[in-house]
Amino acid sequence: MTSSLQLVLGIIFSYLLGSIPSSVWVGKWFYNVDIREHGSGNAGATNTIRVLGWKAGTPVFLFDVAKAWFVVYAAKEWLIWDFPKDNIVYIQIAFGLAAVIGHVFPIYVGFKGGKGVGTFAGMAIALFPEAFLSSFLVFLVVIITTKYVSLGSIIAALSFPFFLYFVFNNHSAPLLGLGIFASVFIIFTHRKNIVNLLNGNENKFNGRKKTDNYIS
Repeated sequence: MTSSLQLVLGIIFSYLLGSIPSSVWVGKWFYNVDIREHGSGNAGATNTIRVLGWKAGTPVFLFDVAKAWFVVYAAKEWLIWDFPKDNIVYIQIAFGLAAVIGHVFPIYVGFKGGKGVGTFAGMAIALFPEAFLSSFLVFLVVIITTKYVSLGSIIAALSFPFFLYFVFNNHSAPLLGLGIFASVFIIFTHRKNIVNLLNGNENKFNGRKKTDNYIS
């Protein structure tokens, strides 16, 4: 199989894997609930936890992270390319972004998915885990102090290229470009949350709400 064919098939596979709507399927299969009809209406891990609890939301979050991590890891470790070694990172980023796009615009459920935070996290873990861990600590601090997951996600995304460049002294153009793109993308997918934050209407995250009546 040629490298060009591997690249095309890899991007398609990454998109289809990223499109798997774990929150929607877990809600429907195990709780008889369409997660998109409750809470914030978002098909993501945070809303799953808010509506169905940690038992449902944790595996959803882990899967969302894993599907992006897997395709980025596989691009470097399992596939054989004819391209120069230094260019493999571009292929990893292409696979990871395909998974992110699949998560946000999933083909299986009408192209209405999550906001891409978990899938970008999976990419970051595979590409530069130290910068991810630093950004994740920022995420936790913001949530603990403010109770706003959306704010934590936005600030963590903004902090990733900062940690990459200034703290870990990594000046890789593709990684920095990815970090900046991720920051812009996360801000875009959280634009409604930003409006709610500015208006004081954003929901705070306090764990699971009283939604046992959703579960059958």
